[in-house]
Amino acid sequence: NLSRLFSTQCSSDDEREEEKAAASIDRERTKTDLLLIASRSDRGQSASQSDKDSAMEMIERLESMNPHPQGLLSAASESSASVLGTWEVVFSSTQLFRSSPFFMAGRAVCETEDEARQYDWFCDMHRGALAISTIGKVRQIISPTRMVSEFEVKAGAVPFLSDFTPFKYSGGWPVTIDGAIVSSADIETVEDGNAWEIFMDTVEIKGSNLPLLRQLLDAGLKLQSRALGQFLEQNVNDYTNPKPIFRTTYLDHDLRISRDQDGKVFVYARVSDQTEPTDYSSIMSDLGLGKLLEGFNDSITKYYL
Repeated sequence: NLSRLFSTQCSSDDEREEEKAAASIDRERTKTDLLLIASRSDRGQSASQSDKDSAMEMIERLESMNPHPQGLLSAASESSASVLGTWEVVFSSTQLFRSSPFFMAGRAVCETEDEARQYDWFCDMHRGALAISTIGKVRQIISPTRMVSEFEVKAGAVPFLSDFTPFKYSGGWPVTIDGAIVSSADIETVEDGNAWEIFMDTVEIKGSNLPLLRQLLDAGLKLQSRALGQFLEQNVNDYTNPKPIFRTTYLDHDLRISRDQDGKVFVYARVSDQTEPTDYSSIMSDLGLGKLLEGFNDSITKYYL
């Protein structure tokens, strides 16, 4: 009897291990398929409806297999599933900039469905205004009590070459205005460890390559969003500083899926375990002219001292 019982126990353990292995393989395959759609659609920005539908199916499948449903509670631990670190947006069902706590807080101010639709329209128009620019890295840097969002962008500085020179060329000068919009907020884990309550703090521009403006920004010029909200609380009836909820619906060591209060999806890939914001101090405030002239010399004139 003991031998039969031991044999049955071993068989059950083997079956559980096989099920775990099969589930792990299924998750990795689904992640790979999702990342393929993300890569060919510029993080979802140019995704067709078919791509969006397929991506959402994969996202929902991963959410149903979430290996760490209370993953945010591991933030202070050394767990391999810890959410601490630097994450980049690799896919979104909405505008990439809505990964920022600033825009989440803006949405949380809306109290009715009509106001929410108006806010969605505003975000559509804001994205349209960014059409002349190129969106670079979009990050979230998570520490135990803080979320920092970095939204890097660049735009053409001089639109038409023929307006300033005798040269005829259909494009602009190879000079861009660069910078990162950095939003910072406090975070508190809620809902049994699967969501953050976000308390917006400041917005600032870092790494600007515009002369003069860069010096002002580096001197501490920033939007004190929380302080402004506290002023409104004291002077506007029924106004309360917004604290949006941002849920994590899937988490492993490499991938995180989060949803805002409307269920809009953001898929993040882990870049590193670094919990400090990016240091932009090495970027020169010269509109990139130094790099342009260096490249011209290396490729054309080849004049060296």
